[in-house]
Amino acid sequence: MMPAEPDWNFPFLYSVPMGMGFPIRSAILEFAMFGIQQARACVFAGSFFALLFLSHHLPLFGLARYDFLFLSAILIQILLYAFKLETWNEVKVIFLFHIVGLALELYKTSPGIGSWSYPEEAFFKIATVPLFSGFMYAAVGSYISLSWRYMRLSLEHAPNYLLSVGLSALIYLNFFTHHFLPDLRYALMLLVFVLFFRTRVHFTVLKKPRWMHMNVAFLLIAFFIWIAENISTYFGAWKYPDQIHEWTVVGFGKIGSWFLLVIISFIIVAYLKHYRQKSRPAEGSSPF
Repeated sequence: MMPAEPDWNFPFLYSVPMGMGFPIRSAILEFAMFGIQQARACVFAGSFFALLFLSHHLPLFGLARYDFLFLSAILIQILLYAFKLETWNEVKVIFLFHIVGLALELYKTSPGIGSWSYPEEAFFKIATVPLFSGFMYAAVGSYISLSWRYMRLSLEHAPNYLLSVGLSALIYLNFFTHHFLPDLRYALMLLVFVLFFRTRVHFTVLKKPRWMHMNVAFLLIAFFIWIAENISTYFGAWKYPDQIHEWTVVGFGKIGSWFLLVIISFIIVAYLKHYRQKSRPAEGSSPF
């Protein structure tokens, strides 16, 4: 049985009149609560970006900056779990995303590919990849997983799981094969829009359920990841070839790549949620 989670739903907001007499006030409160919930869901990603900034200003006493980021990310995970901000199942999801991202990193940074590079030294690394890099992918998985729990997400007209998983596999494979085979990213993006055309994601901020088209949600998440990517490269987390000598804004085309990666992330979380609901339905309403 999972330990009781602290009440992070700010019940005092539920007592605020939400009727027709207070439309503007209600909208502002709901929007503010939405921002709070999103900030909570970004707790790991936000902590990681804070570390990126601080790592340029803190004395590291000879510890390589990439190693500092790796060890700090592990410490953040321990603290989030210890203070019950993340459940054990969410920690496992984050670890899975770390592995998925690390495999992609090993290929993309290999000498024969060189899509990007990590210019600084590190002890904790595999080949060309410092181990902290996997946590950048884990941050995406953490955000989706926590959002699902905090905002009570559910899907309407969700596509068949086998089709979704198959599409995710093709997307992931294309990240590897487009270097020596035709790049299918635009065809895959079209398939995503078709497959999720009728899908709505329902969420609850305060009391009233809201919904958004799934494809719009994918695009919004991808856009904000692109912003995060610009912040990360600015602080030297990694560098693209055109950023070696001087930092430049990451091209808008990367939003498409992140859009596809978000699909993979979302399907993994959705599949694990579905699997746990089927295998352990008596544990409670939230599989995460």
